[in-house]
Amino acid sequence: MTSERLFITGIGTDVGKTFVAAILTEALGADYWKPVQAGLAPTTDSATVRQLVTNLGSHFHPEAYRLQLPASPHLAAATEGILIHPEVFTLPQTDNHLIVEGAGGLLVPLAPGFLVADLIAQLGLATVVVSRHYLGSINHTLLTLEALRQRGLAVRGLVFNGEPNPSTEDFITQHTGVPVLPRILPEPAVNAEVVSRYAKEFRAAFGLS
Repeated sequence: MTSERLFITGIGTDVGKTFVAAILTEALGADYWKPVQAGLAPTTDSATVRQLVTNLGSHFHPEAYRLQLPASPHLAAATEGILIHPEVFTLPQTDNHLIVEGAGGLLVPLAPGFLVADLIAQLGLATVVVSRHYLGSINHTLLTLEALRQRGLAVRGLVFNGEPNPSTEDFITQHTGVPVLPRILPEPAVNAEVVSRYAKEFRAAFGLS
């Protein structure tokens, strides 16, 4: 099987990107990389994924930038007198599958004139989009998928996270035609056992036993 190299983005903040990244890292036995971490307390996304993944094949690559402020990366960097340089972002050296988690949504600025979408293009990765239902989420999901399409960026799949909304989901999938990966239901707690359970569904979706 060709190595999967996937970039996890969302339709906004707090839609479940890190949860999905952990599930895919576990499902594929993949390496994980968070290029930019904005906000270090109480923990980082890399540390969270590391705690949720139990397979022994995953390697967690260090962030290119670790920023204190939980804000848009360009602002978080500016508060520390840091300028994020796009040329710093190169894929970690690995023969393994690789899961790369973005910051916020597709058009979040990382540096002047350089958005998360530009990072995806630079790295040459296919994208997994995480959507969660709320008032306005259809618009945000369609805008994200349209922006990817206009930029010629491949979509590996769409993940619906949270309480099902069949009407919304049917409209989005019929309008866009994007492949849909297994859904994630509301969970009272997110832990390694929950991640492992979903990982089995995602392995099947990727054609793995």
